Amino acid sequence: MPAAVAGVLLLTGCSSGGDDAKSAPESIGSIASPETGLEMPTEETSSSPSSAPAPTVGAGETAKFGLGETDEYGENYKVTTQMSVTVVSAKYVTPAEVDTSNKPENGQYVELTLTLKNVGEAPAEIMTYGMMQWEDEQTAAQDATTLEGVGEGQSLDTTYKPGQSVTGKLILDVGRKGGTVSYFGTEDPSGEAAFTVSLPKA
Repeated sequence: MPAAVAGVLLLTGCSSGGDDAKSAPESIGSIASPETGLEMPTEETSSSPSSAPAPTVGAGETAKFGLGETDEYGENYKVTTQMSVTVVSAKYVTPAEVDTSNKPENGQYVELTLTLKNVGEAPAEIMTYGMMQWEDEQTAAQDATTLEGVGEGQSLDTTYKPGQSVTGKLILDVGRKGGTVSYFGTEDPSGEAAFTVSLPKA
């Protein structure tokens, strides 16, 4: 009989997480509260872009993403700070408009103006070159970075101290109008993008 009761209790605990969460603070006290309190889910949500699908932003929109580091073995990735990205504008341009004679190898130049800001509590390093990939429903992810426009205006590629921000432009080479451009410049071993920008279709 005791074994049967234990089995029922075990099954009840597995199938009704809600009851478990309600009873845990009463029976365990402060040990359970970090797991079930409001602060922990908020922290997970704020750092989730580093380990979950990237937030997607369009022109005029802002999203947060986490940046962090791994240990000396390249494991145990941990978010150490938060950044925000605002898409100021995304417009398609010709080689002449970006003052170059180079034609886009992939098919289309897009001028992406972003504002990046460190909204966390630790420094964050951003490097976009080789870290921006474009894709759409027809074409798999392709490197979209170029050296066009480098040296003009503020550079997004720098170290941001808490509270610091930069508004800068990237000239990207994409396959065609539309699709998305994603930033992969993090140490997150999951391979997920930090953020994704939805490009206009025209």
